[in-house]
Amino acid sequence: MKASLSRKFIFCYILIGITGFLLVTGGGSRLIEKHLEHSLSESFYQEAVSIASNETVTHNISSYNLDTIQESLTSIAIAQDTEIWILNNQNEIIVNTDKTASNFPAPVKSFDPTAWGGSYYQIGDFYGFFSSPRLSVIAPITADMSTKGYVAIHYQMRFLYQNRSGLLKIMQILFLCIYLTTLLLLLLYHWHVQRPLSQIIRGTTEFAGGNLSYKIPVTSDDEMGYLANMLNYMAEKLNRNGEYQRHFIANISHDFRSPLTSIKGYVEAMLDGTIPVEMQGKYLNIISFEANRLEKLTRSLLTLNDLDVQKRIMHKQKFDINQTIKTTAEAFEGECTKHRIRLELILSGTELFVNADMEQIQQVLYNLLDNAVKFSDDESSIEVETTEKNDRVFISVKDHGCGIPKNSLSRIWDRFYKTDVSRGKDRKGTGLGLSIVKEIINAHDQNIDVVSTEGIGTEFIFTLEKA
Repeated sequence: MKASLSRKFIFCYILIGITGFLLVTGGGSRLIEKHLEHSLSESFYQEAVSIASNETVTHNISSYNLDTIQESLTSIAIAQDTEIWILNNQNEIIVNTDKTASNFPAPVKSFDPTAWGGSYYQIGDFYGFFSSPRLSVIAPITADMSTKGYVAIHYQMRFLYQNRSGLLKIMQILFLCIYLTTLLLLLLYHWHVQRPLSQIIRGTTEFAGGNLSYKIPVTSDDEMGYLANMLNYMAEKLNRNGEYQRHFIANISHDFRSPLTSIKGYVEAMLDGTIPVEMQGKYLNIISFEANRLEKLTRSLLTLNDLDVQKRIMHKQKFDINQTIKTTAEAFEGECTKHRIRLELILSGTELFVNADMEQIQQVLYNLLDNAVKFSDDESSIEVETTEKNDRVFISVKDHGCGIPKNSLSRIWDRFYKTDVSRGKDRKGTGLGLSIVKEIINAHDQNIDVVSTEGIGTEFIFTLEKA
């Protein structure tokens, strides 16, 4: 990997920190300054309006007799770190709270209140009067419907900048505290995401290398744990499938090799004269028997392949299962007569309709009856019974033969599996019949069960959807 997720997250974290600090410092400084400007100018303007409306100011401004409010204005100016002026209508300063000022009245050149427009404050040197910038507000003094002068309040901008710096420092400290606190997110990410993700990546690397027995050691109850469990489950299934394929190929090889060896050996013996002509009929029957085994094995494999390749696409239809059982049972009359086996059909009603793939269900019935006939004792019986319950039809095929050993019941559905009993009694069997039955019933989303006791018999019961 060129760049790990952790490096990307750390890079993004540092980038966010730098960008955030610059935004707080630059943008925050500007916003604080604007806020302080509006807040202070509004406060100073209200103070100026209050002074301008004072009766002492309005009655005595023309006579320049304002000594009575000089002291109170000075107190206000000191409290607010401001400088308060009172100007007459000749734009002369007649009251100034700055004790260093002299030469009253002092004219303010170029002062033009009309140039302020709708704004009640300005920032600058107030028409060249100050050497450093001030925030200045003015309020008119009116009496007898005319403007007698103005009240001006000036605030040094350096004080505003100092307040701005103090507030900005608080914002920067808060940002740094929050930013450092978010380091916990990186630690949580490392512990709950990066660490298990690394283990999952290692696991997938092991799986890709063929080590399907490796277990990803992630056991959390979150999405990472779920993903690890699913990957472990997938690997286990793949491992089982691999084992199954190896066993499958081994079984196919074994079941094909035995009859082919017999056929090859007898044919060669006939060709080289080892078997005399008068004995060839016997061995030709053996060759025919082995060829039938190969043909049945091939047909069963093709059936299983069709079920897999077609994704179990079925042609479901409504049909009478009782009639299908009768038709299938007729195919075994000759074999049953030969071994004096009674084939009893215990069917529910004259007709019993189900919804299923008729051809596949015929295959199920044929395979089950074929097994029942093969493993039934002579002069015994086989019962095929149908019953109804709720929305399902239960079909039972029961024989009274040798039965299935208890330790083999769980494996009878495996492909090519044969019990020791069946290997001795059913030499022509392929071990695929019950696998086909299981595949077909599962494809119908139905169930099949088996009950068997050695020496007593076996019963297979499967269900179908009632039409």
